[in-house]
Amino acid sequence: MELLAGNFVPLLFLGLLGCLLSGFPVAFALAACGLGFGLLGIELDLFHPALFQALPLRVFGILQNDTLLAIPFFTLMGALLQKSGMAEDLLETVGQVFGPLRGGLALAVIFVGALLAATTGVVAAAVISMGLISLPIMLRYGYNPALASGVITASGTLAQAIPPSLVLIVMADQLGRPVGDMYAGAMLPGLALVGLYALFIIGVALVRPAWVPALPPEARVHGEADGSSGHRSLAALLLIAAAAGFAWSRAHSRLIAAWLGRGDAAPNDEIVIFSLAVAALTALSLALIHRALGLGLLSRLSQRVTFVLIPPLVLIFLVLGTIFLGLATPTEGGALGALGALIMALAHRRLDRAQLTQALANTTQLTTFVMFILIGSTVFSFTFNAADGQAWVSHLFDRLPGGTLGFLLVVNLLVFVLGMFIDFFEIAFIVVPLLVPVAERLGIDLVWFGVILAMNLQTSFLTPPFGFALFYLRSVAARTDTIDRVSGARIPGVTTAQIYSGSLAFILLQLLMVAALIRWPALVLDQLGGAPKAGLMQLQPPEPGGEDDDPLHDLIESIRREQAGQHP
Repeated sequence: MELLAGNFVPLLFLGLLGCLLSGFPVAFALAACGLGFGLLGIELDLFHPALFQALPLRVFGILQNDTLLAIPFFTLMGALLQKSGMAEDLLETVGQVFGPLRGGLALAVIFVGALLAATTGVVAAAVISMGLISLPIMLRYGYNPALASGVITASGTLAQAIPPSLVLIVMADQLGRPVGDMYAGAMLPGLALVGLYALFIIGVALVRPAWVPALPPEARVHGEADGSSGHRSLAALLLIAAAAGFAWSRAHSRLIAAWLGRGDAAPNDEIVIFSLAVAALTALSLALIHRALGLGLLSRLSQRVTFVLIPPLVLIFLVLGTIFLGLATPTEGGALGALGALIMALAHRRLDRAQLTQALANTTQLTTFVMFILIGSTVFSFTFNAADGQAWVSHLFDRLPGGTLGFLLVVNLLVFVLGMFIDFFEIAFIVVPLLVPVAERLGIDLVWFGVILAMNLQTSFLTPPFGFALFYLRSVAARTDTIDRVSGARIPGVTTAQIYSGSLAFILLQLLMVAALIRWPALVLDQLGGAPKAGLMQLQPPEPGGEDDDPLHDLIESIRREQAGQHP
């Protein structure tokens, strides 16, 4: 009995590991482990039975959490956009824009993946859409199969790095930080990752041009009658729109702040959102005037790009713009996004009753899955905290060399390895709550910490053997040789080994971004409206002896005092 009581927390972890390896559903394994060891702790006289009377309040607190309402809204938005045909239109149009360049199709997939990430926030929809549409085209024109697979899977996972992301919503809930702060902090790193992907493709085009050939002239369908491509007209239109957005941002950044009731200049994220909206409206206005007057100044490609890009940009403003400007909470922004996606799907006349029912069913299924895992993890963490498990975890990290840097390296290595085997929801609900007290004791800003972990968790979609993005692409990529319907040529099937190997370079790029975030905290913290709260060299553990404000900690201490009074 003394051996069990002295090693209760390590045995709790071993029990959880055994439950997970048994193949039992994760949510129920967590709850069963928490309750089972809770009963054992009562028998060992580690807990008072009255302690578990607080457990129902914890469960009801989860169900009353308004922040978690954003999950079904963003999931529904992604499911509806998948039915609206927006992904198909974007891939076809952006592919025509970059097609004349070596690596142009791969760049188109990356940029469309970023746009889908900023609208859907769902990996499955992005990977499946691009796998169905882009992969056959890339293979038709001679792309390296492994590289094409890697570009599609990596671009699809941008939905977890760029807001609105389900990972960031869950991370904000577990860290106890506003979702808006997580979104603002993750925006610049997410866009920087898009830039890294693009630079990698440009490097491949320079070193291995045969891997990423340009589209042949006969495949460029939006050219002009005189044989020109229309790119000059498009470049002029984009320059005018960009100039309008830049000029407006320079002249009216303080106007935004005044309109929102603040005296200082607007933060960068708000300026970017308004500038993007002004640029989009400028391009749309020019295109509409051109169409109404029949001026003949804009090419077919320019008009196509304008009318295809405007809907997702409007949706981005509805979701992220209202959140960054403080006009809506993330939950309300998600509701606006779901409404906008529904309107887009209806406008394209691609949504019927059966598809709407399927989208609602998928949303309900994913939301229920998340809530059950959260309830199960809450039951487990209740027993864990009651046994002073946080102190045990803190002691594990006390002897790490390197201080804060050592802690961050070990944690990221742990999350990276776990991501190879379990889902990011399970990591966020099981591992992150154990790390938060240690991070707070080290003085680490939790928004910065959350963005680092979210960027690391993005690799879990690409790391073999259980990378979900790899499975999504495997489900839609041809396994055997096929006859291309356009060229009539035989196209070899894509092997699982090619899909796995294609992801390796992009995993390294994501880890490089994680290292950059650790090295330069300002990439995240500067986006929160202030200077970095701490860098690696400034972080120092707080003085011991501070008060713990956790209500569960207070309850445990009161019960222990009561026990001490009853049983001297």
